[in-house]
Amino acid sequence: MALRDRGVEIKTPEQIRLMRKAGLLVGETLELLRSSVRAGTSTAELDAIAEDNIRSHGGIPSFKGYSHPPFPSSICASVNDEIVHGIPNQRVLKVGDIISIDCGAIVEGWHGDAAITVAVGEVAPDVAELMRVTEESLWRGIAAMRLGGRVTDISAAVESYVRSQPHPGGGSWGILEDFTGHGIGSEMHMAPNVPNYGRAGRGPKLERGLALAIEPMVTLGSHRWKTYDDEWTIATADGSWAAHYEHSIGLTASGAWVLTALDGGEARLAELGVPFGGLPGSA
Repeated sequence: MALRDRGVEIKTPEQIRLMRKAGLLVGETLELLRSSVRAGTSTAELDAIAEDNIRSHGGIPSFKGYSHPPFPSSICASVNDEIVHGIPNQRVLKVGDIISIDCGAIVEGWHGDAAITVAVGEVAPDVAELMRVTEESLWRGIAAMRLGGRVTDISAAVESYVRSQPHPGGGSWGILEDFTGHGIGSEMHMAPNVPNYGRAGRGPKLERGLALAIEPMVTLGSHRWKTYDDEWTIATADGSWAAHYEHSIGLTASGAWVLTALDGGEARLAELGVPFGGLPGSA
């Protein structure tokens, strides 16, 4: 591998293929968790399902023991007004809740990282729209990850999509500014940061071998936040609900390859008119 442009790690095609193994394990784990979310299930039960699936398929949970204080679980489980980094516990989900699940795995030394927000049964219309807007903003950001561009092309695409969508309550969407996407590869969090707002045309170049985790976090209210006493969970300061979606993406000579999407992102990229960058010989 090479390190270029402000310490950004550039991968070889073979290293991107290895990242795809980690990405697939993350994607498959999240789909398992999506199908496991229901009223009456605790977030701790979801964490146990995730850890078992990751380890039984030869992976290591990226999050467990991470940082200081050490994160105690294999997933982040953030419910309703919790934005990110929620610690799984005995909290039981109920109909009308939403849960943002962030999952990471290491396979053969390479990281995958992705997140989804899942509704527990039927949710309020404004919450459903929050989820739709946030997920679509992720794909608009991915579509802007094109060879020859700059990192903040992604940021501008995420923000412009969110801002273009009418708010169901007539107010404004909150886009988290202090929490960003990031480079990913031989470590989970690497340079460069990938903000979810800002002007295009800035930051490191988008070049072959770059891998990024793009992860918009959007709220129904303010972008301001608070930290729980557990020193990890981030929640909205005004109690408004939040959604979080994330994918890890690698850039190949052909274009973007969504390493944590089961189909590599091929279907959505085609809809958005973006070249698909999957490497031959890889799932």
